[in-house]
Amino acid sequence: MTAPEMLWAGPARAAVTLLLAHGAGAPMDTPFMTFFAEGLAAKGVRVGRFEFPYMAARRTTGRRKPPDTTETLLEAWRAAITGCGAARPAIGGKSMGGRMASLLADEVGARGLVCLGYPFYGAGRPDKPRTAHLATLRTPTLICQGERDPLGNRAAVTALALSPAITVHWCPDGDHDLKPRKASGRTHGQNLQGALDAAAKFLATLPP
Repeated sequence: MTAPEMLWAGPARAAVTLLLAHGAGAPMDTPFMTFFAEGLAAKGVRVGRFEFPYMAARRTTGRRKPPDTTETLLEAWRAAITGCGAARPAIGGKSMGGRMASLLADEVGARGLVCLGYPFYGAGRPDKPRTAHLATLRTPTLICQGERDPLGNRAAVTALALSPAITVHWCPDGDHDLKPRKASGRTHGQNLQGALDAAAKFLATLPP
């Protein structure tokens, strides 16, 4: 598979390069993805965003298709890592994009892993977690998760056996997009900024 087209932000000679992939239903340039890419770039991280084949095709055909097979998604990730020009990038993404990155982080020797709203289980199915690989993950990992995320709320996630390499940053009252309810007294901006700051701190402390 050829390397996907990258949307870059941040200094070309940054100490850390981070590759981010989108979630299942939205492209790489949503406000959510742009907030993290541009926010981390402003903090000195080189950030590259890319799209999986099914999402890239939507731009030319206008047709909405379901995500590619897991095999194709992982091959797209490998192609992005190989073609990004960084010797050892950190990887991650929103929801499905982050989950796919987590499946091959150890394999590719990623410098680190950043997941924004991780799908620990399907909606309404906390009894069927999709997390077996997270128990043995060796790559330093940060997961930014909403406390009431329907795909991984705080109570369910804290009961899971996760690798000691994984740190979870909890966004108060946040949903899958880290957005809190008005009654919580929090704003979406506060949760996004908190997650951004946590990601920047995490990336700055990664070993070479």
